[in-house]
Amino acid sequence: MTVPNHRPIRVRIAPSPTGDPHVGTAYISLFNYAFAKQRGGKFLLRIEDTDQTRSTRQSEEAILQSLRWLGFQWDEGPDIGGPHAPYRQSERLHLYREQVEALVAARKAYWCSCTEERLSQVRKEQMARKQNPGYDRRCRDRDPAEVQAEIKAGAPGVVRLAVPREGTTVFNDLLRGEIKIENSEIDDQVLLKSDGFPTYHLANIVDDHLMGITHVMRGEEWITSTPKHVLLYQAFGWEAPQFAHLPLLRNADKSKVSKRKNPVSLSYFREAGYLPHALINFLGMMAFTFEDGREIFSLEDFVQHFKMERISLGGPVFDLAKLQWLNGRYLREKTSDAEWVKYLKDQLFSDSYLTRIVQQVRERVEKSEDFIGYADFFFKGSVSPPVAELLLKGKTKKEAVELYEEFVEKVDTCFDFSPPKIEALMRAFCEEKGVSAKEFFAPVRLMVTGKKATPPLFETMAVLGRERVRTRIRAAISELKAAKLPDPQPAAEPKK
Repeated sequence: MTVPNHRPIRVRIAPSPTGDPHVGTAYISLFNYAFAKQRGGKFLLRIEDTDQTRSTRQSEEAILQSLRWLGFQWDEGPDIGGPHAPYRQSERLHLYREQVEALVAARKAYWCSCTEERLSQVRKEQMARKQNPGYDRRCRDRDPAEVQAEIKAGAPGVVRLAVPREGTTVFNDLLRGEIKIENSEIDDQVLLKSDGFPTYHLANIVDDHLMGITHVMRGEEWITSTPKHVLLYQAFGWEAPQFAHLPLLRNADKSKVSKRKNPVSLSYFREAGYLPHALINFLGMMAFTFEDGREIFSLEDFVQHFKMERISLGGPVFDLAKLQWLNGRYLREKTSDAEWVKYLKDQLFSDSYLTRIVQQVRERVEKSEDFIGYADFFFKGSVSPPVAELLLKGKTKKEAVELYEEFVEKVDTCFDFSPPKIEALMRAFCEEKGVSAKEFFAPVRLMVTGKKATPPLFETMAVLGRERVRTRIRAAISELKAAKLPDPQPAAEPKK
C-alpha cells in the first residue's frame, strides 16, 4: 500500500474531555503514533472541548495522565504548547467564526433561522413519506436579510453548509479504497451552532487544516461523516488530508465496545493493576499482526514494524481474558522478583492505600489476621454478592435493574469521589426515585463489597475508588439480569 508523503507527516488525536479516558482513545493513538514516528513525522494532541455542558478540565487531565502512563509522548499539545497553539478548541472560537463568515460571503454556507419545532415537524413529515430525515433547505434560497431579521427577533441562528444538490463526493481511504456517496444523501449540516460554538465537523476541519494535519486515522464510525468533511475542504478550497478508518473495538457479540459490557476506562486498567506495556501490546494486537507472528512486543517494536498493509479490517474483539493472559505473561516473563514486590506494593499495598483502609477497620478487628477476612474486598478484583438480595422491596427485577443502571450512570459522573459527595449523590438519587435510602443502600453495599457487614458505606466506596465501585456495580447488574428470580411479592394488606 502506497502512502502519499509529499508533505511532512503530521497526525493528531483529538479526544473530547467529556468523561473518562477511553480505551478507544489509546487504541487510535497507538496507530497514529506508530504511523508518524516510523516516518519521522509529528504526533499532536488536541482537545475538542466545544461541548461546554459536558467538557471538564478534570476529564482532560485524566486523559493526558492516562496516555502518558501508556508511554505516549506528543510533539504538540495543550500542556506543552507548539507552533499552532492553542490546542483546546474552546480557545480557538474566533478562528471558526472567521472561517464561517468567509464561507457565507462566498455563498458556500448560509444562515438558517428555522426553529426546533419546525425542524421536528419536517422530520415527522419526511418519515411519514418514508424519506430519509434531513433539513429541507428552506433558508438556503431565502433572502439573507429576511433570515437575519428573524434571528435578530429571537429565532435561533445557525450556519449551514450549502451542500451541492447534485453529483457525487468521492474520497480514498488508505485501508478501504475508494468510497463514494451521492450528494443528494448528504444533509446541509450545521457548521456554527446558535450559541456561537462550532459543530464537530467545522472545528475538526478548520483545526486539521491550520495545524497542517496530513493524515487522519480514526475509527470507522466516522466514515459516514467523511464526505461532509471532504465537501467542507472543497468549499474552503483547501487540500484534504489522507483518510484511514480503523476497525472499531467490539464486544464478543460484535457490538461496539462500551462501559455497559466491559470496563473501557483507562483509569480502570491502571487501578486494576494491568501493566501499561501489556495494555499497549493488547491494543496493538486488536487490528495488527506482525509478519513473524509474534504476540509479545513493545511500543518501540510496534513503531519499528508497523505497516498499513498489516491492519485487519475485521471487527477486533476486546477480550478481557486475552488481556489478562497477556498481562500474566508480562508479569511472569518480564518482571523480576524485586519488580514483582514493587508492583504489589504500588498496586495493592501502598502506604497511602493501607492507611485509608486501616482508618476504616481499626475499630473492628482484634488481631492482624482478622484484617484479611474483614477487609479482603479492598484487595479483590471482583466480589460475588448474593444476587437474590439485590432485589428491592416492592419492585420487579426489571425495575430494580433499571434503577441500578440509572444509579451507576450517576456514579460515572461523580469525579469528586469523596464520602460527602457520594452520600449527597446517593441520597439525592433515592429522593428523586422515591425509594427508601435504607433499603437502597443495603444492596449497593453488597454490590461493591460482597458483604453485609463493612465499614461505613460512603467511606468504603471512597477508599475503593470510583473505578472499582462502578465496575462492581455493573458486574452485579449483569448477574441480576441473568438470574432467574421471582419478583418480590407485594406486602399483604392489613386485616380489617
